[in-house]
Amino acid sequence: MSVQAEEEQVAPAARVAGAQGVAPAAGLTSAPDAAIDQALGKLDSTQLRDEYVDQGSFLYLSDFLPRDATQRLIDAANALMPEVNRNFIPGHKAGGSVSRHTIDRLQPYIAELYRSPKLIAWLEKITGDRLQLSPEDDPHAYALYYYTRAGDHIGWHYDTSYYDGRRYTVLLGVIDESSCILDYELHTRDDSKPDEPGAVQYPPGALVLFDGDKLRHRVTPSREGEVRVSLTFEYVTNPNMRPWRRFISNMKDAIAYFGFRQVFRKALQSARVGGGKAGGSV
Repeated sequence: MSVQAEEEQVAPAARVAGAQGVAPAAGLTSAPDAAIDQALGKLDSTQLRDEYVDQGSFLYLSDFLPRDATQRLIDAANALMPEVNRNFIPGHKAGGSVSRHTIDRLQPYIAELYRSPKLIAWLEKITGDRLQLSPEDDPHAYALYYYTRAGDHIGWHYDTSYYDGRRYTVLLGVIDESSCILDYELHTRDDSKPDEPGAVQYPPGALVLFDGDKLRHRVTPSREGEVRVSLTFEYVTNPNMRPWRRFISNMKDAIAYFGFRQVFRKALQSARVGGGKAGGSV
C-alpha cells in the first residue's frame, strides 16, 4: 500500500469557541486533581469495574469530566490548531494530530491532567492493573486528534502495544460538532464469547477506557464543515520496549500521525549536542 503524508496547518477558520453547549472559558482555575475529585464523586467505581470486566476491558462514560475542565481542553484544542500535523494513508486514515511534545511546550494543563495521581489511581481500580506513565519519548502518551475536513476518519484497528506489557487507552471527548461515530467490537480476542458490536458518539467531557490490544475499533468519516477533536491518554504496565519494536512504533507514528520531526526529535537533539552522534533512546 502506498503511503502519502501531508504536513500542513489546519486553517484558522476551523477553530470553534465551544462544543455542544459548553460556554467559552472565563477565569478557569480548577487543578487537575480537583477536577478528577469532582468527576469521581458521582461514580460507583465497584459497579464500573464489573461493567468494564463484563465488556472485555471496555468502559464508556458519557459524562465524566466536569464542565470547567472540559472547557480548558476545548480552549487548548483550539489554541493548538496551527500546530496540527495532517496525514493521509489511502484506505485507512485521514486527519490531524498534535503530539505530547507540542502539548508539553504550549498547553501543559493536558500533561498535568494525564499525570493526575487521582486519575491514575481510579484507572488502576477499574482495570485491576498497576499503571505507569508512558515514557517521555512516546509522542502518543497524550495527544490530540483532529477531524476538520470531509472524509477524515480512521479504519478498523487495535491500539497495539509495542511495550513489553499492556497499554491502556483513555479517550476524552473535547470538541464534537460532527456526525463521526466510534464503532467498536467487544470480545474479539476471547474465543469463549461472540463478538459484540457497539457504537458511541462521545461528547465533550465523555470518557472511553479500554485495553488497546483487545478492542477493535474505528471512527467513521466526517462531513464537510464538521469539526471533531478527541484527546487520548496512554498508560502502560511495563515501559520497556525492544529495539525492533521501537523502530516499528516510531515509523508508524512518524508516517501516520506526528511527522518525523516530532517523533525523532530527541534523537535529533542528541545528535546536535553530541556533534552528530545520536545517543540514548528516541
